[in-house]
Amino acid sequence: MSISKKDVEYIAALSRIHVPEDKLEGVAKNLSDIVGYVEQLQQLNLKDVKPTSHAVPLSNALRLDVVKPSFSNAEALSIAPEAKDGCFKVPLVIE
Repeated sequence: MSISKKDVEYIAALSRIHVPEDKLEGVAKNLSDIVGYVEQLQQLNLKDVKPTSHAVPLSNALRLDVVKPSFSNAEALSIAPEAKDGCFKVPLVIE
């Protein structure tokens, strides 16, 4: 399938992308190459190929959750530059 300059202009308008006039021909060729490659892939016989989400098997590398003692509120706030009403006081970011 061949992508024309008019097709590129249409796609660019839909995606709200400005493509300069001098670049339309190159973009059209690149898109045509991509579509051609996808057409080649569609001709492959994948009947006996199982779908996968990863090329190699993955295993969970997370550790088990173990309950451990934590800081008290007073200990956590003891290193804060400023605290107010039992919370960390931070500068206002959004007005």
